Order: sequence, then C-alpha cells, then structure tokens
Amino acid sequence: MSSEYILQMKNVTKRFPGVVALSDVSISLKKGEVLAICGENGAGKSTLMKILSGSYTSREYEGEIWIDGKKTDFSSVAVAEANGIEMVYQELNVMLDASLAENIYVGNLPMKGKFVDYKKLYSDTRAMLDKVGLELDPRQRVRGLNSGQMQMISIARALSKHPRIIVLDEPTSSLTDKETNILMDTIDTLRREGVSLLFISHKLDEIFRIADRVVVMRDGSVIATEAVSDVTEDQLVEAMIGRTIDNLYPKAAAPIGGEVLRVEHLTVPHPSNKGQNIVEDISFSLRKGEILGIGGLVGAGRSEVLSAIFGYITRGVTKRILIDGQEARIASPMDAIRSGMGYITEERKQTGYIWVHSVRENLTLACLKKLSRFGFIQKKQETDMAAEMFRMLDIRAPSLETMLVNLSGGNQQKVVVGKWLLSQPRILLIDEPTKGIDVGTKAEIYKIMNDLTHQGVSIIMVSSDMPELISMSDRCLVLSNRHITGEFTGTEITQENVMKAAIAS
Repeated sequence: MSSEYILQMKNVTKRFPGVVALSDVSISLKKGEVLAICGENGAGKSTLMKILSGSYTSREYEGEIWIDGKKTDFSSVAVAEANGIEMVYQELNVMLDASLAENIYVGNLPMKGKFVDYKKLYSDTRAMLDKVGLELDPRQRVRGLNSGQMQMISIARALSKHPRIIVLDEPTSSLTDKETNILMDTIDTLRREGVSLLFISHKLDEIFRIADRVVVMRDGSVIATEAVSDVTEDQLVEAMIGRTIDNLYPKAAAPIGGEVLRVEHLTVPHPSNKGQNIVEDISFSLRKGEILGIGGLVGAGRSEVLSAIFGYITRGVTKRILIDGQEARIASPMDAIRSGMGYITEERKQTGYIWVHSVRENLTLACLKKLSRFGFIQKKQETDMAAEMFRMLDIRAPSLETMLVNLSGGNQQKVVVGKWLLSQPRILLIDEPTKGIDVGTKAEIYKIMNDLTHQGVSIIMVSSDMPELISMSDRCLVLSNRHITGEFTGTEITQENVMKAAIAS
C-alpha cells in the first residue's frame, strides 16, 4: 500500500435501520494536507467522522481504515487517539466550572509524583492559548467565555495532544472574523509542521481559502474529489445538491405595512458579568411584512434581545412591548406565543426541540393547545398537520415517527422552523437562521422567509453571516457597547456600514 497517504478510508458502508448512511465511501489524506469535506446536511460527513474517531467501532460498519499504509482495526475511540487522531466537534464540549488549563489538559494533566504540577500546567496552557490567539488567564473559569472562545479552547485541547490528524467539524460556526483569521493562520502553521487536517465546513469561502483538496459528498456517497484550484464555487454547490442555485439569497420585496411591534427601553443584564448590562435602554419597531436584521459582533447582546422580547430571559430585564399599538405583558414564552410570536433560537439543541421525541411530536410542540380537546391531543389532527409540514419543508427522514436525534442538522433546523410555522405566528424571531446548515437548505430557509413576509408575517433576524444580513434584511440595526449604534435601510445595508457601527464605542 502506498505510503503517500497518512490516512485511507476504503469502501466504507454504514447502515442504520431502514437507511444506508454511507455507501462505499473512500477518502485519502496526505501528510501536511488540508482536505475539505463538504456536502448537504445528511450527506454522511458526520457519520464518516464518527467512524474515523472510533465512536462507531469496526464491528458496526463495512470497509477498512489504513494508517501509514497499514490496515488498522478502529475498535474504540482510544485506538483512534493512539493513532494520533483528534476531533474538534461543532458542538461545544467544555467543563464550564473548570479552569481553562483544566479544560485543555483534561485527562493529560502534568504530574509531579502524585500531585498535579500546576506551574507546568499553567505554563503549557499559556503556550496553547498563545497558539490559538487567546489572551486569557489559564486559571480563569470557562463559564465567563463567549461561544467563540470556548470553541478555541476545544481546538487548543486537541493541539495539546500533538496529533498527527485533526478533524475540524464546522470550526468557525461560533467564531468572530478575528478568531476565524487566527484559526486559519494556525491551520496553515500546522500544515507546514506536517500535521494533516480534515476540514468540514458549509462555508465555501473558507474551503477555497485553506484547503488543498475537497471531497464532495451527497446522499452517503462521494460525488467528487478535486484539487481546490481546479473547481469553482458554483461547481461545488452543484455537486453538493445535484442542481444549480441561480440565487442563494432570493430576497423578494414584500409589501411592508404599518407598525406591528414596538420595543421600548429594553435593558438586559449581562449573562455572566454581574452588575453589568449587555443591552441598555434600546428602543426599536417592526413593521408588517418586514425583515428587520440585527447585526453586531459576538457578545453584543443580539441573542439576548430576542430572548428578552420572547420572555425566555426575565430576571433583571426591563422593557415595554407594544403589539399593534397596545401594550402587551410578556413575562414568559407562553405569553409571547399567545401574543402571536414565534422564536427560532440559535442553540436549537438546547431550546429548539426535544431530542428524544419524534419529528411529529416536535413539529406540533408550539400548537398543542390548538390540537387539544378536553385535555387530550387529537392524534389524527396532529398527524395530519405534521405530515403537511413534513412534505412542505421536504424534511429528509424515514418517517414522521423518526426520533429527532437521528436527523441531520439541516433537517433538525427545518423541524424547528416547521414547529413555529404550524403555530401561525404574526411575528417571528429568528436567531442565526442558517447556522451550521448546507447551501441547499439555506436557499430553502430563505424562500420560506420570503413566503412568510408575503403573507404579512414580520421577522426579526439576528445573523453573523454578513451576506445573509445584507441580502435578506429590509432594514438593519447594529448593536455595540450596549446600544444601537447604527440603523440602515435598503442599499445603505453594506458590509462597511455594518462593520463601522459594530465596532463603534
């Protein structure tokens, strides 16, 4: 077997009940290479990486894994780690009440006899923090960090084990532009040092920026493997979804009517800095059929604004909410739902759905009151409503009774969208609508947003994706330093204007 490749996965097939998740998949990785893997949610990327990590053992799939030209039995996670493979998952995996040092070196603490060598631990941690661009105290707890910093801690943990192969699964989904640039520089340094990387991303600009080759997966199979220099972005998109997308951001002008929502004097306490506010005395309005974008840097309070409006956050919050000119008391999510609101959260795994329930049960979560009669859910009506939404959103699942945990991220997002569509909201709050989902599903989500505004639904959209924010917003507010520092309409919504306002003090 050729020693050109540090890793080869040959003819891998993985079956689940009723589903072939991977079909005869083969990939190869060279020493010091960045190999991107892209494809729609459900294409099989995560399943393939779980096999590589040892999470699925060699008894649970067909095919072979070769390391340095030698067939290796990946019977456990420990075997993968022993072969120098480290995984950095998209989902944050940190111990909130442990120190940065303890998070980075968990399971690998430097010892002096029977005791932890704290001097070496903090020195080694400082070196790792420098490597990922974090100017933080190794002794501080993780709980006070933002999601981007937590992701960089996970990357530092992987680097601390001096791996030969690193798998990065959507590593920039929680990062700021500055943190993304640091990560890209780190990847480039690792490549020069001979470390090999598998880079999974829906962000095609990142693939063209950092990868040497790209593997395209679709429906559990490898569709193409190409040098990045030999393909265009449009060719990758077409290979991923099996069709062309004429316009990724199909914003269609909807008739915008009068004011439906007014938020006055909203103040929200900082989630981790006691005695401080993350948003202070802001006011704004939303009109019928309008998409109001909210931009700003990570930590500016965008998500907290939506959570406070919807009643998820109440402690220490002050606000005045008017709907159609009438004051509305919203002290809980149930109050918000009764007032005609829906809320698609950013952290859908925490607040968007129930893992152990079926697609049907999750789709109807927000409209159970409509489906109940004398305290009992009308099962036929529930199934009919869920089935209609299942078809309309083209949710890729074996059936309505499939557990949500078994769906891809993009299809989970569709279920969350469908849940709120079935509640028929007049005002929809959406936090990062396309975070972690593929380009094909993105286009479908944007089309749904357009359709809703044409039906008179009003949308507030928080987004860190600048092209998305610019293309889909009718009007855009920017948050910085606790206040609204910019408001732009139509052609005024440009990257330059938004970024200037986002860094304003």
